[in-house]
Amino acid sequence: MAGLGSDPEGTYMHGPVLHVTGARPNFPKAAPVIRGLDALGIDQVLVHTGQHYDDKMSEVFFRELDLPRPDLNLGVGSASHATQTAKLMVELESVLTDRAPSLVVVYGDVNSTVAAALVAAKLEQPLAHVEAGLRSFDLSMPEEINRMVTDRLSALLLCTSPDAIAHLAREGADPDSIHLVGNPMIDTLLGSLDRFDVDRARSEHDLDGPYAVATLHRPGNVDDPGDVAALVRAMHAVADQVPVVLPLHPRGWERLRGAGLFDHPGMRIVDPLGYLDFMGLVRGADLVVTDSGGVQEETTVLGVPCLTLRPNTERPVTITHGTNQLVTRETLAEVTAATLAVGRPQTWPTPPLWDGKAGDRVAGVISGFLREK
Repeated sequence: MAGLGSDPEGTYMHGPVLHVTGARPNFPKAAPVIRGLDALGIDQVLVHTGQHYDDKMSEVFFRELDLPRPDLNLGVGSASHATQTAKLMVELESVLTDRAPSLVVVYGDVNSTVAAALVAAKLEQPLAHVEAGLRSFDLSMPEEINRMVTDRLSALLLCTSPDAIAHLAREGADPDSIHLVGNPMIDTLLGSLDRFDVDRARSEHDLDGPYAVATLHRPGNVDDPGDVAALVRAMHAVADQVPVVLPLHPRGWERLRGAGLFDHPGMRIVDPLGYLDFMGLVRGADLVVTDSGGVQEETTVLGVPCLTLRPNTERPVTITHGTNQLVTRETLAEVTAATLAVGRPQTWPTPPLWDGKAGDRVAGVISGFLREK
């Protein structure tokens, strides 16, 4: 995909737009943006850092989402935050120097995102942040630090929701750099709806009645032994009421198994699932328990009640314009019972511009930026 490009009138020339992806949440966000830019004839380079490298955490997305194969796979693997970010910066410095992109595009809040932002800033290469302006205001979350640093260094701040614009304005961002574009991850969801097979998900996981889905991996839930023990009690209380299918992130596997999470007959622990399999499971669920950011958004659009097991969320629009609510480990069982009693909503609000066209809006903003350059 790399090279020099021009618009149909030949009025500008530029180096490629270089996308940096690296972890599971990045891929459904990047796919619509890459398609939108491709439709405009803009040359692109896709870099996969290898921050997530397991097939179900990485490779399956390229097959299922019709993403082009990465031009480069850096294969950095997992490590501590400092070690991983340092390795990413070393590798990305070489890539960005060699490719000389007209714009670096990063997604979300993972370590690959902040590493690319730092390298691009040092090389004086402009940066676009897709999903800019989200804030939990919780600096104990590594992702919050990644978001803040990336936004501060970005020339284009591409926002999924109005609250993100307010945060950026309060932080003094240049108003001309801020653009409300909607949520490209929802483009991927809406474009894949007819491939989310609920019947297949029920059959594969032996589910013949109501069920819940859970995703749990945040340090605040799975790092401290005391937190893990409390989490296990809370999840067992959910499993007392309804079977729970939990595709378990490698990060918490050993701790949660050692704390007895797997011992409850209602807990169905499975390996991470591909995008289509996971979304088929979520689409048919009576509720979802999560500490993931993206799942809050996906359930908001699908109308699935979402119980977010965190003290805060950087996606409050999923509460005001969706089906999400914050819960604690202490209140989870009670809220689960109330949610199951009420059932899934027949109608529900969704955030503005979560309409399946965000990728095209992002591409339009980027095209205008390149023309100005």
